[in-house]
Amino acid sequence: MIISIKNISKSYANINALLNVSIDLNEGDIVGLIGENGAGKTTLLKIISCLLRQSAGKVFIDKLDTEHDEYNIKSKIGYLAENNPLYEEMKVKEYLIFTSKLYGLKNFKKQINEYQKLTEISDLSFRKISELSKGQKQRVGLCSCLLHEPKILILDEPTTGLDPKQLIHFRDLIKKISKNKIIIFSTHIINEVSKVCNRIVILKKGVVKKDISINETDNIEKIFESTIES
Repeated sequence: MIISIKNISKSYANINALLNVSIDLNEGDIVGLIGENGAGKTTLLKIISCLLRQSAGKVFIDKLDTEHDEYNIKSKIGYLAENNPLYEEMKVKEYLIFTSKLYGLKNFKKQINEYQKLTEISDLSFRKISELSKGQKQRVGLCSCLLHEPKILILDEPTTGLDPKQLIHFRDLIKKISKNKIIIFSTHIINEVSKVCNRIVILKKGVVKKDISINETDNIEKIFESTIES
């Protein structure tokens, strides 16, 4: 599985949200996409996910062009939006069954049980989504993204609203499911990046300012500050 992003630009009226962004991602990459508000993080994630069309450039996923192979590409992607849209009046299991049918899954009961356990929401099955905490809703959203076993997982601010215990669980979960996947997530919690990711991409005003491999000894906050201030 390879994602190849070639000279992507996106403009809204006279504003450049992205400018000549080029990134290559490979299986096993866990990429933290970081940048200030308005840096273009969400725009880039939506373009990769075929939810938004670029103004210029190309995105290829397993050699498929996002502009011409949208249906096939979407089947390979699990996307969790920042606002995590859920049907609040549904019960958790009801929602997961509904999502499974949208994916066209045949053996969805097994998939649902497996990923409920993985995301630790089995005990929430018969609760209304509207009754859940922010962190619980995030886990339901993540579970629904995993049901069709996507090769690419795209998460927009997935740690927003999570308490410290939930952050640790999220970190462990990402590491568990990262095998044979590409995972990209945007975040404002910079220190979490070094504990989850093996790579960071820093965006500033729609431009890639840094794309580096990292380890837990790196001071990501210092790298980010020096990059943004330069």
